Amino acid sequence: MNARNTETDRQRNAAALRIWENEGGAPGRDFTNRQYGRRVEADRSWTVYHVFTGIPAHEDGVAMTGLNRSDATRSMLSLNQRNAERRRVRVAAPPIVPHETAAGQS
Repeated sequence: MNARNTETDRQRNAAALRIWENEGGAPGRDFTNRQYGRRVEADRSWTVYHVFTGIPAHEDGVAMTGLNRSDATRSMLSLNQRNAERRRVRVAAPPIVPHETAAGQS
């Protein structure tokens, strides 16, 4: 790769990063914001993966790779449903209200 292509790639990546950050960037490390997808691999097995990072999902310490299509679909739907339930609980939780000061004190 020549220097011109490298500089062009660097500029393109920098522009994409600015757009991504302006659109909110990556979600925080709140695991309830995770969304999972499934993909077919070169060996025709299926992987359930985190859609924002592409990293295979783990359940009970085991990577969700080498699955058949129906197991991958079932696992993906289960993980996404579990996260949707966690989000609902979090949204339904009462807001944290700062402790009020005693009457007459500021």
